Amino acid sequence: MSVGETGVAMMMSVRMAPPLLLIVLIMIHRVSSAVWGVSYSPLHICAVKNSSVIMSCTFTYPTGHQIMEVFWTKNPVKGEEPPDLSEDPEYSQRLQYLGDKQQSCTIRLSHVTQKDQHKYCFRFITDIDKWTGDPGVTLTVTDLQVEAPERVTEGHNVSLTCKSSCTLTDRATFIWYRNSQPLTERRDRNNQLLLQSVRREDAGRYSCALHGHSYISPAAHLSVTYAPKNVSVSISPSGVIVEGDSVTLSCSSDSNPPALNFSWFKGGMFVGSGRIYSISNISSGHSEEYKCKSINEHGEKYSAAVTLNVMYPPKNVSVSINGSGVIVEGDSVTLICSSDSNPPALNFSWFKGRTFVGSGRIYNISKISSDHSGEYKCKSRNEHGEKYSEAVTLHVMYPPRNVSVSINGSGVIVEGDSVTLICSSDSNPPALNFSWFQGGMFVGSGRIYNISKISSDHSGDYKCKSRNEHGEKYSAAVTLHVMYPPRNVSVSITGSGVIVEGDSVTLICSSDSNPPALIFSWFKENQSSAVGYGQSFSALQSGRFYCEAHNQHGSQRSDSVTVTVKGPLVILHISVGVICGAAVIITMLIWRSRMKKRKNSLEAQMNHSRPDHDRCTSDAKSTEPIYENVTMNHSRPCDVEVTEPVYENTMHDKP
Repeated sequence: MSVGETGVAMMMSVRMAPPLLLIVLIMIHRVSSAVWGVSYSPLHICAVKNSSVIMSCTFTYPTGHQIMEVFWTKNPVKGEEPPDLSEDPEYSQRLQYLGDKQQSCTIRLSHVTQKDQHKYCFRFITDIDKWTGDPGVTLTVTDLQVEAPERVTEGHNVSLTCKSSCTLTDRATFIWYRNSQPLTERRDRNNQLLLQSVRREDAGRYSCALHGHSYISPAAHLSVTYAPKNVSVSISPSGVIVEGDSVTLSCSSDSNPPALNFSWFKGGMFVGSGRIYSISNISSGHSEEYKCKSINEHGEKYSAAVTLNVMYPPKNVSVSINGSGVIVEGDSVTLICSSDSNPPALNFSWFKGRTFVGSGRIYNISKISSDHSGEYKCKSRNEHGEKYSEAVTLHVMYPPRNVSVSINGSGVIVEGDSVTLICSSDSNPPALNFSWFQGGMFVGSGRIYNISKISSDHSGDYKCKSRNEHGEKYSAAVTLHVMYPPRNVSVSITGSGVIVEGDSVTLICSSDSNPPALIFSWFKENQSSAVGYGQSFSALQSGRFYCEAHNQHGSQRSDSVTVTVKGPLVILHISVGVICGAAVIITMLIWRSRMKKRKNSLEAQMNHSRPDHDRCTSDAKSTEPIYENVTMNHSRPCDVEVTEPVYENTMHDKP
């Protein structure tokens, strides 16, 4: 009968019972029903996307029940057996049971998303009944959104709000980011960010997050409007100006919104409007200081003055690359130097970095190699001066080479550590395709290969393959040696069959560890101090013995083996009792056959020497070796002629 059926039967009995019995039944029912239950705290959880959630839980059950199985489920349906979430592929790697089988049933669910929004319940099964705890925990998963105005005027105040779709369960501390950089001074339990006396530097993309969580909200753009600043005038062509040339003055400014109104002044006199002021057929009368005024809806500002001087040395010096597509190792490349000067420059010099490499307006490189990669510039010169071009960069493409693997934290690697392998190579363009191999087997992609919670199975040779569009290359192999503490510690017994009393029974301790265990300690149960050291141990007395194996990373103990001494014989209980029993039956059949031939003499001998027990078998109910004394009679059917104590293998149950 289940718990629910028991409750119904109890209520029917209450209606028919006398008053005193009714009170007793009610008290028994309350005690019985009170011990079944599951308590959750809290019942509703609001969590941020990609965070971890703790669902706290305790449970009770009646005395006398034994817990057989505990697990969590979601959205239980009445009448259907609820599934175990730990066996669900969507949860198995993210669900961690933090409780036990006595009282606590708390779990942690990691990396939650909107798909995890369900009701979660704890279920446990005893050897008598089952129970699913209602009402369960309801999980809501929210993302974060920044609410902000599109624009604000410089000097004003503005407030930004980090919003969620539900009220967060945990008391949250908000962190704000501008252009993906954290505003470390902006950390508060309030979900609002107040910017006072906004400056133009405050413009950007704002996002928010919760302290301790990796999820960051989408960015909201805040535009700061302000009057023109950094107003300047540029001259084209620049430098010395020769009479008859055409000169263009350009006014530039930094403002939001961009300035659309510009005024030009020669000395203090207004001479024109527009961002560009042009002078054709320039003459010496145009020599003067020029400045512009930039205006938008928030204000105006003048530029610094610039001076026009007729006649000039080289300017606008630049380098062009003939065939400026993709340059592959082995191609031929031509660099051409151009400049604006009066008179025209006739002297050109070429530099790679700061090193002089050649002369002339044209510089040729045949059969280019990666060594030719770098910044090139030319110098143009006439009688009025000289000028360098801006540097242009030659990118020579070539396949990967010098491929190597580095191990992050390449000291001793212990089982459970996190290890990162990094693949490096020299190539152009940089390799974006990397493959990883353990031995000859492909294990992953990407420049970085992470192994979290490394185990001994990860030991071995690793190499990476780097590839770009021009080729591929493998690295040399690197070896991961994973250290781990002893495990699979076991005790084996050397020698089987008959051993004369006084000899020692040798126990040998074995383990799997890296580095191999060198320290072994032997203990006798119910004794706190060791009874021996070393990988082997000679047992001379009764008791249950076990060993502990140690290396620098930890230790582990073996299961116990039993040694029992009774009288003159010691028996090693392995499974020989069963074999001896079979041998006794065969011996008795042979013995009876002989008795028919020597009936008179053997019958007299049997009547004189037969013991109370006439079998030499031993019940084999054990799975662990122990030692037990037996004494064998010369006239027994086993026909074992022994007068000294011996050891014999038998098997006994594990304690």
